[in-house]
Amino acid sequence: MSEGSVNVESRTSSQDKRWTIMAALLGTNTAVLLFQGIEQESNPKLVREIALTIIAATIPFQGVYFLIYTFLMEHNGDLNEDMLKRLNFASALCQVFAYLSLGGVIVLWYSMSQMVGIAFTISALIAMILVRTSMMQREQTEDH
Repeated sequence: MSEGSVNVESRTSSQDKRWTIMAALLGTNTAVLLFQGIEQESNPKLVREIALTIIAATIPFQGVYFLIYTFLMEHNGDLNEDMLKRLNFASALCQVFAYLSLGGVIVLWYSMSQMVGIAFTISALIAMILVRTSMMQREQTEDH
């Protein structure tokens, strides 16, 4: 591995978890856009159009998250504190916008079935709370 390449060993587990979550969201959103976009062409519906618009609007933020993540890994230790804070803040904002894509998925599921929409909404909220709680607990134990 060359000196300039990303050192995989330097990543913390919380960074890996965030990266994995964002990758899963990006993959899911891309698949939903593809298949629901095909369905939208053959059977247009306003609700589906709104849902796809919400999902599509979040994808650039997911891409920017990956760019920031890679930049931080490549410049680990080379950045001043102010730059690091700004990049971490931008990364956090990108994550929030990425999570908003779930709103588009929820709209899609509600348009198909109210029961499925309710189940997905509750499950998504519980899953996000569990993941964030476990990540916060892990970060707190790593700090001590």
